[in-house]
Amino acid sequence: MAPEVIDSGRHGAVLLEQGKTRFSLWAPDARSVAVELDGGHRHPLEKSADGWFLAELPVSAGTRYQYRIDDDLLVPDPASRAQSGDVHSPSVVVDPQAYAWQSTDWLGRPWRETVLYELHVGLLGGYAGVEKHLPRLVELGVTAIELMPLNEFPGARNWGYDGVLPYAPEASYGTPDELKHLIDTAHGLGLMVFLDVVYNHFGPDGNYLGAYAKDFFNHDLHTPWGDAIDFRRREVRDFFIDNALMWVNDYRFDGLRLDAVHAISERDFLVELAERVRASLQPGRHVHLVLENENNASSLLENAFEAQWNDDGHNVLHVLLTGEHQGYYADYASDATAKLARCLGQGFIYQGNANRHGKSRGEPSGHLSPTAFVLFLQNHDQTGNRAFGDRLVGLVEEPRALRAATAVLLLSPMIPMLFMGEEWGAKQPFLFFTDHHGELAEAVREGRRGEFSEFAEFNDERKRALIPDPNAESTFEASRPDFDAVGEPEHAEWHALYKSLLALRHAQIVPNLAQAKMLGAEVVGDKAVVARWQLGERVLRIELNLGAEALSLADSSAAFEPIHESIDSAFDARAKGQLQGLAALVFWENRT
Repeated sequence: MAPEVIDSGRHGAVLLEQGKTRFSLWAPDARSVAVELDGGHRHPLEKSADGWFLAELPVSAGTRYQYRIDDDLLVPDPASRAQSGDVHSPSVVVDPQAYAWQSTDWLGRPWRETVLYELHVGLLGGYAGVEKHLPRLVELGVTAIELMPLNEFPGARNWGYDGVLPYAPEASYGTPDELKHLIDTAHGLGLMVFLDVVYNHFGPDGNYLGAYAKDFFNHDLHTPWGDAIDFRRREVRDFFIDNALMWVNDYRFDGLRLDAVHAISERDFLVELAERVRASLQPGRHVHLVLENENNASSLLENAFEAQWNDDGHNVLHVLLTGEHQGYYADYASDATAKLARCLGQGFIYQGNANRHGKSRGEPSGHLSPTAFVLFLQNHDQTGNRAFGDRLVGLVEEPRALRAATAVLLLSPMIPMLFMGEEWGAKQPFLFFTDHHGELAEAVREGRRGEFSEFAEFNDERKRALIPDPNAESTFEASRPDFDAVGEPEHAEWHALYKSLLALRHAQIVPNLAQAKMLGAEVVGDKAVVARWQLGERVLRIELNLGAEALSLADSSAAFEPIHESIDSAFDARAKGQLQGLAALVFWENRT
């Protein structure tokens, strides 16, 4: 007789009391399932009427195991908490309570204090390698690191979005306890730790679910990665919600960033996930949930989620800084200055209006707090999805323009995010890299080069052949930031700018963000805007001119209390009704 399932949504191998482990696999298409342990010992699992296979066995933490499907296919646990090797290797039973936490009184930090720093764990040397960077990030003014996805992926090099075992931290980065030590150390330094999670698809290598649980997928709905995940099913919902709960409670992550949720058709799944995560928290604990969502669904930000990555903000600033207008930048090239004003004054640019394809997207967002938007000048996508992984410091011809945009990034009331190395002007690229082999490697290589076939600079095969091979180890190594260069004069100047701006943010902006409100923005010239926000009893004003020519301002009656000027004497010119070219002014507005 099968053991009673108290929490059937709890997928995987769960360590119980008295030295036992409960194995649970949802395999509705399988006739039989057995768990094979170290040494080849095979134990059959009992099938219940709802497609679950279950058994309680005298198995302790550290035991390696796999599932044998229909006396044939041997697979890892799809909810494996750790892998003994790669995605095809045996899974490992894990004791989630074994790690002795040191920062036991940590409750996190309020969202308004967040300054995010996105990083790739592998490029920084694994979990232990990331730990070495934490003190310098605290000194810089960062309050939260955001780790690109950690779910077990094929090979040792990957962005993380090809993961197939969402519960298992990538073994090439270190052990689960080493990941917990990284988080524990960060908490001891006052740093939050966020994780990028992928709930919209599985990678192309190592996902066996289709062989024994076809209903895990909606075969009538397709995404860029294949058949959509079917969130209409309770078993599927619980698979991912339990995953979120594991990261938040077992690993004590302070926040999750949900990747590309526009590829998830069941919006109510997102709301349920947020509700169940928040219901699991002890009183007073801060955990923050953030979306990536091309749909610009502002209604999801009213209660369920703290914020969304504001791709609109990045894209329009990129167009104004670089002049690029190919691909998705075409949606921002027309009336770019007005679009920037819309972003700073209302949050999203696309709020139901049509893009270049005539497709409308987005919802009105001006009623939201500015802290509902994560603003950035660079991230893994916007850098790594370029053919050669170019960083912005090498794309913007006029450094003063980039410094002015950086002032807006770090001193506006939106939540800022940096991408690793940005803060010191790193010039190493961030390339797209994988560790696939055989036919899949060839398909990924050619697919990557084919993505750029419509770009003028890659209009023939010889030019596309110059795009780095994602599977070459040299592509991965070329993406590793050279942190030894931070002290060089050129890089030290950028680092000093970021550090000083973040000090200003923490001293003047953050204390006034609790009830921040957008007051709108207006175009005052080509590439020039003025934006205002209500912050408590004061009004913050940013005047930005990314054009080379100085402008006369019609509204020069406002007295001001300076916070920052991106070029010397800009406030002297402002007092005379002039807004300098390639400059940003940030000040408290004092109207009389």
